[in-house]
Formats: sequence, structure tokens, C-alpha cells
Amino acid sequence: MAGQKVIITGVPGAGKTTVINASMEKIAAERIPYQYINFGSFMFEVAVADGLIQDRDQMRKLDRTAQKHLQKLIAEKLAAIDGNIIIDTHASVKTPSGYLAGLPAWVITTIMPDVIILVETDNDQILVRRLSDESRVRDVEGAKAIAEHQEMNRAFAASCAMLTGCTIKIIVNADSLLDKAVEELTATLR
Repeated sequence: MAGQKVIITGVPGAGKTTVINASMEKIAAERIPYQYINFGSFMFEVAVADGLIQDRDQMRKLDRTAQKHLQKLIAEKLAAIDGNIIIDTHASVKTPSGYLAGLPAWVITTIMPDVIILVETDNDQILVRRLSDESRVRDVEGAKAIAEHQEMNRAFAASCAMLTGCTIKIIVNADSLLDKAVEELTATLR
């Protein structure tokens, strides 16, 4: 049983995790089996198990060759999973030297997702959410920078679709419309 491979992305503060968690509850109640995997956490676990690092802070300090090797390994492990899986990751990562592909060619062509879902919302809403979330330490950005990041996510997702033939779905998670976003994601997962 191969199953459906769904990649879900969104900029920090778009509400991706909230939408995923609520949708996972709904599909579990309907007895639709999905395994949830956070790409970064999975990558960290494998890196520790392989003796590459001891703590999460060392992840970003790995050289590019080690990072690429680790990404390939993770992609192979994800591709080998039977059944339906949700992969929670970033389409792009904003770094001091520019945007980095969260799903480079060697990852996306190994996973071969069925669909990439972008969770988005209004840039001002994301800014307010980030400023009010005391549980996270995030870089301070204005609405214009957030808009640029969301556009980069769309560009990276389109590139992934060109390489794999998957579809792209955009789900808007606007304030006070969470139920609509959850229903859209749940319908896609069904």
C-alpha cells in the first residue's frame, strides 16, 4: 500500500500547525490513517542516531555536504514509508544570504509527493500572530518581508511541481476562518 504523500508548508505564523492538528483530529475520527512527520524533527532524530550531532543547535552548523547527505537520507526514509503521510516542512527558509530551498531537487524527487499544500494568510495577520506568540523566538519582519516570503514559497512549490508532477493547493487560514481552512485540508486528505 503506497498511500498518499502530502507536504504541507507555510511561513512561520501562517497557522500551519494549528490547521494540521485540527485536520488530523477530524481524519482520525473518520478512521482515515495518516502518519504525521515533521521534516526538521525527523532529520534531527536521524542525525543524532547516525552520530552526526548531539543537540539541535548543531544541525545548522553541519557543512553543506553533510546537510545534503542527511537530506537525501531523510527523503529516502520518507519515500519508503507505506501508507498516508503528512510531511510538515518549509518550502523556503529565509537566511542572511537569501532564501534556501526547503525541498531541494534531491529531496522532492525522492519523496515524489502527491500534493503540496501551502497554508497562507494575510501578511498583517501573520505579523500580529508572530508578535503575540511569546512561546517562540522569531526574527522581526514587516508585512512586506512576510509577503515576499509567501511569494517565495509559491515559487519553490511551483518548482517542486514541475519536477514531480504533483498538484499545489493553497489554503487560506484567515483569522476567524480556521474551520474553513481545516475543512479544506481535511477534504484534501480524504
